[in-house]
Amino acid sequence: MLKISDHLCFSNNNLVIEIGRREISLADILKLKSKPIQLHKAIVQPEFASKTVLVSDPWEYVEMWLKRNCKNNEALFYWQQAQEFFNASRLLPLTSSPLTSYYCFLNCVKTLLIVKNIGFIEQHGVSGYTIQNTFSLSGEMVKFKGAGILASLCTYLDEYPSQVAEYSLRSIFYNLPYIHRAYTLTFISAAELFIPISNALFMFDRVRKESWLVADIDKRYQNQHTINKLPNGYKQDTLNPNEWKIRRNKKFKWDLKKDGETVAMNNLKDYHRKVRKDFYYISGRTRLWYIKRKSNAQSIIQRSTLTLTFAAMHRLSELSRYQPLRLSKHLNNQYNWLLSEFIRFAPYQFIDEISSEITGLEFMIPGIATRE
Repeated sequence: MLKISDHLCFSNNNLVIEIGRREISLADILKLKSKPIQLHKAIVQPEFASKTVLVSDPWEYVEMWLKRNCKNNEALFYWQQAQEFFNASRLLPLTSSPLTSYYCFLNCVKTLLIVKNIGFIEQHGVSGYTIQNTFSLSGEMVKFKGAGILASLCTYLDEYPSQVAEYSLRSIFYNLPYIHRAYTLTFISAAELFIPISNALFMFDRVRKESWLVADIDKRYQNQHTINKLPNGYKQDTLNPNEWKIRRNKKFKWDLKKDGETVAMNNLKDYHRKVRKDFYYISGRTRLWYIKRKSNAQSIIQRSTLTLTFAAMHRLSELSRYQPLRLSKHLNNQYNWLLSEFIRFAPYQFIDEISSEITGLEFMIPGIATRE
């Protein structure tokens, strides 16, 4: 029990207790081999102790990784063919590239499922249709099915694998962080859905042997309105009243001496897999992380960027193949910029994410950039 002469203070952003002249730290940054453990791009099996892979694109590195780590040659074949589709998409016009981009995604997911030993049937697991007498992104519908490649990807991500659900392309685009700015500039009445954060890492209570996630809120969003919009299970971190941080309420056990590294790491990965459902990133030269705000609006979809991007590109590939004139009209509509941004940028984002899931590693483009 603390005496009147003892008091709480802050040192290097850590909560400490000063007892007489002794300073006892209660919370510190969780580290693994002297490296702070941060939020990771890979959702399911992140390699927290590994270095970031600096490459202009991950294709050749993942190919090398597959040759070293996967005995099933089909995985390598699908990955190589996916790259061929990716390269073809870069040379095609916007009315044609969704078809090759989708087959790139399809083969990438097959590679992932083979590497992770997840069974799948040779069906897409997704379909689409147009609401009669409508011509808009809201009228282009995407249906998640209960079986097929997309369903198996949902199984891997623990994301409603057997649930049949339908979404419009407009709703899906609203839920994709890498085109969210384009969306809000196209549909100016739309509220911002993603709150930018940084320094997303894990704190560690040395006394209780527990850890939890914390992150800094971007300075432009440091207000009570942002705190009110945090998803369930998160709140403002009050350890240091001079900083705007958020934290996850729930904690996990981290006791290397008592439980051993294997148990501690499994606890971390289980915890990380749950919290990653609330956090999203944009691929680029720097780490741009966001937490998705809470809302009761039907247009907010609680699914990963991977599954939503896969499903949306499938619908566009259907239009490219069977209704190219309709796709051309969409590209000449008032939302043409938003649609073009998705078609152009989605392959780069998807490949970055799927590469991390296959290898457990993080990929970054060499160079320096800042958040704007």
